[in-house]
Formats: sequence, C-alpha cells, structure tokens
Amino acid sequence: MLVCFFDSMRTVHKEWVPAGQTVNQYYYAEILGKSEKEGQAVSSKHCEKNWNLHHDNAPAHTALSVAQFLTSKRITVMSQSPYSPDLTPCDFRLVQKVKSAGKGHCFESIEDIQKAVTQTLNDTLQAAVQECYKQLQHLWKRCAQGQGMYFEGDHIVVDE
Repeated sequence: MLVCFFDSMRTVHKEWVPAGQTVNQYYYAEILGKSEKEGQAVSSKHCEKNWNLHHDNAPAHTALSVAQFLTSKRITVMSQSPYSPDLTPCDFRLVQKVKSAGKGHCFESIEDIQKAVTQTLNDTLQAAVQECYKQLQHLWKRCAQGQGMYFEGDHIVVDE
C-alpha cells in the first residue's frame, strides 16, 4: 500500500506501508508527522504559509487523535462530504493512472513495483493532479448546485 501526499506540483511525501501494517490512527498520525516536516521545507521554498489537507472519511483520518495532531500543527483539513467517495482527489483518476501504468507488466519484486509506481508519479503527477483538481472543482460545484442531491454528469438524479 502507498500513502502519498502531493500538492499541485509534485509528490510532497510518499510512504510504502510495510506488509502486515494496519493503517490505523496511530500509524496515520506518524505518517502525517513525517509529511508535515517535509511539507514545511517545500512550503518555505514556495512561500506558502499554510497547508490544507484533503483526505477521505476513513476511520484513521477522522480519529480524534489525528484531529488533535492536525490542530496542534495548525494544518487545516478540508472537509470531505459524507457518502461522497467520488469527490476524493486520490480516487479521482489518480489511482487509475498509476494502476494503468503497471498493467500488463510482470515485476520481479515488490521493490520493482515501487520503482515503477514512483517513476509514474514523478512523470505524470503534475499534469494529472492539475487535471484531477479541475474536474474535481467541477464536481464540487455540481454537488453544491444540487444541494447535496445525487447527480450523474451534469444531471441531478431524482428518485421517484
């Protein structure tokens, strides 16, 4: 499993989860600590003062200990609408792009898979993330216009 934090330009931090490791609130907070330290270095280079974090509503992400950690580091969390997995940036075409890059290849080892995924992230991330967020903004607008009702494409679906 890969945990990856990125901004609109590059991967800020990536962490390969060891086999057998459960991504619970404690492990996730540990990863956030590492990414926050690396993020400060990236932010200072780009004169950004604050981080905004957008993750989904997985239990490890919404746990009180994680919320307290993020608050203590003054990291703003963009709220994720409940029951809206289609509005999560990581799942919105980015994962498919990484998966499709490795499709049809036979890898000799886990390390080879990790190298291929890392290369794909490095090669395509900036354009992919920018396109992802453009499309995501469109969906956020549609969701707001539909006042949270279910929609497909540009059409609100009404149950009769």
